[in-house]
Amino acid sequence: MLMDDANALADKLRDSDEYKTYCETKARAYENPSTAALLDEFTTLRNRVSANAVTGQEDELAQKKLQKMGELLQFDRAAAEFLMAEYRLNDLLGSIYRVLAKAVGFDLGA
Repeated sequence: MLMDDANALADKLRDSDEYKTYCETKARAYENPSTAALLDEFTTLRNRVSANAVTGQEDELAQKKLQKMGELLQFDRAAAEFLMAEYRLNDLLGSIYRVLAKAVGFDLGA
């Protein structure tokens, strides 16, 4: 029963404006091979910086590189729109997670 509800929520997410915009902007951004390579590198670096933050390690060089790449990607309209759509989808998923965690008394520490 609960998994049926989870699958129904997944269907609603796939039908959401946030997800549709994410898919559309990703397709546009990834049409250009140079932009696609930059976005992939940006994502890898962002994940590494996030993982370092969780473990308490600070890689100042990686953080600076990530910031510079983000600034560079903002000059590419398709990449900027994709990154914004990705942020909005991630925000929606985070909000859903917070609702679920709160329902079971799980402390997210934030």
